[in-house]
Amino acid sequence: QVQLVESGGRLVQAGGSLNISCEASGRIFRNYYWGWFRQAPGKERGVVAIINWTGEYTDYRDSVKGRFTISRDSAKNTVYLQMNSLNPEDTAVYYCNTAHSKPAIRNTKAYRSWGQGTQVTVSS
Repeated sequence: QVQLVESGGRLVQAGGSLNISCEASGRIFRNYYWGWFRQAPGKERGVVAIINWTGEYTDYRDSVKGRFTISRDSAKNTVYLQMNSLNPEDTAVYYCNTAHSKPAIRNTKAYRSWGQGTQVTVSS
């Protein structure tokens, strides 16, 4: 089983930038997909960005395209999310997770466990 620890979230002003990290340990599959997800109060958890372990494939939800960039450092078993031009609608707890395929990574209700997440708050 893989263990995930998200970090780097904090309070930031609208228009600002933030880079959050997800460090993985345990049973890591190199051919898996990795994703960042977020959950705002009263809303369901949803996909923000996806990357495969080689970094050749990435995908983003429409509302963050051009502002967010997902990346990974395979040597450090860490996935990052660089967030620019933040706005209050980006306020949420951000989580990462991993799955074996594109359809599976998007199925947020199928995961057996999640990390503690990292809180990102954007003030207007």
